[in-house]
Amino acid sequence: MSTLRLLSASGALTDAELNSSGGYQRPTAPLRSRVAYAAAHVVPVVWGDNTPGQPADIDWDSTLAFRRNVYSWGLGVADAMDTAQRNMGLDAAATRELISRSAQVAREEGGSVVVGVNTDHVEETHISLDQVVDAYKSQLHFTEEQGAGPVLMASRHLARVADGADDYRRVYREVLSSATTPVVLHWLGTAFDPELSGYFGADDWQTASGVLLDIIAENPGKVAGVKMSLLNAESEISVRERLPEGVRMFTGDDFNYVSLIGDSGTGARPYSDALLGAFAAITPVASAAIQALDAGDAAAYQRILGPTEELSRQVFAAPTFYYKTGVAFLSWLNGHQPAFQMVGGLHSARSLPHLSRIVELANASLALEDPELARERWHGMLRLNGVSL
Repeated sequence: MSTLRLLSASGALTDAELNSSGGYQRPTAPLRSRVAYAAAHVVPVVWGDNTPGQPADIDWDSTLAFRRNVYSWGLGVADAMDTAQRNMGLDAAATRELISRSAQVAREEGGSVVVGVNTDHVEETHISLDQVVDAYKSQLHFTEEQGAGPVLMASRHLARVADGADDYRRVYREVLSSATTPVVLHWLGTAFDPELSGYFGADDWQTASGVLLDIIAENPGKVAGVKMSLLNAESEISVRERLPEGVRMFTGDDFNYVSLIGDSGTGARPYSDALLGAFAAITPVASAAIQALDAGDAAAYQRILGPTEELSRQVFAAPTFYYKTGVAFLSWLNGHQPAFQMVGGLHSARSLPHLSRIVELANASLALEDPELARERWHGMLRLNGVSL
C-alpha cells in the first residue's frame, strides 16, 4: 500500500493512504445537461526568465496540450482570463498570442472557447471613459477576428474612473453595441481583485446586481450569459432568477459550485452552467459528474463532484487571488506540465503546508489522475525543500 506524506503548519509529518484514481471515462458524445468551461492557466518555459516583472515566457506546447486535454473530456475552455494570470504575470503581448493560439486549437479540436476581453493592454493607470470604451473595443474586435467567444471582463480602469452606475451603463452600452456576437459579462468580486471594489456602481451586491440586470435589459440580444465570481451563492441565485430568456448564468463560484450546477433550485432556472477555474484543476471529475447528470443520475453527480468542493475551497482560500498557484500545482501533480513553475514567479505564492492540504484533499476526492506520479512528484518537492521523509 502506497502512502502520502503530509506536512502540517507546525512541521509535523503524517501519512495518508494513497487512493486509486477515479477511473473516469471520457465522454463518447457531447455533454448535454450543462454548458461547462474550464478556465485554463498557462505553463511557463522551465528555463525561461519568468521572474516577477518580466514578460511571460510561455511553454506553448504544454499550455496548448492542456487545452486539448480539457476538450477531450467534453468541456469547453475559458482562456486569457483571471486563471491565466492576467494582471498577475501575463502581459498584453502574451495575452494576444494566447487568444490567437487557443482559438486555433479550439478549431482543430472542435471545441468551444471563450476568452477574456479587458482594457488591461493600456499602460496608463487612469484613463477617461471614452478611452475605456476604445480599449474594450480594441480587444473585443481582436477576439472576434480570432473566432473566439468574448467574455467582457471587469475593468480596473472603469472601476477607477466611473462616477456611479450611469457610467457603467454608458460604457457597457457603447461596447456591446459594437459586438458582432453575443458576449458573456463577467462580474469578478473583490476576493479575486480588490481593485474592483464598487463595480457596477455600488459596494453591495443587491444594488450592483440591479445595474447589471439593467445593462442586459438595455442591450437585448447582445448578452449570451453572465459569469458570477462573487463566492456568494445567494447573489448568484438572485441574479440567475431574474435573467431574461436566453441568457445563461455561468457560475464562477469556486466555493459553492456543486449545488449551483446541480438541480438544487426551483422555478424556471433551477441551476447554473459553469465557467470555473476549479474545473481546470479537476477536469476528469467535472466531466464525469456532468456525464452523470446527462444520464439522469443526480445522486452520482453529488457523489462524484461533492468531495471536490472542499479541495476547491482550499485552492481558493484567502488571499483568493493566489488560487492560480493551486491550479498550476495540480496540473504539475497530474502530469500536465514538466515543472511546478508559473509566470511571474507565482508558484511561490503558497506555503508547503497549504500545498500539502491540496494534495490531501485531491487524493480524498479522487482528483489525482495518476496517483503514483503525483506521490513521486510531491515527495520529491518535499525533499527538495529540506523536508526529511
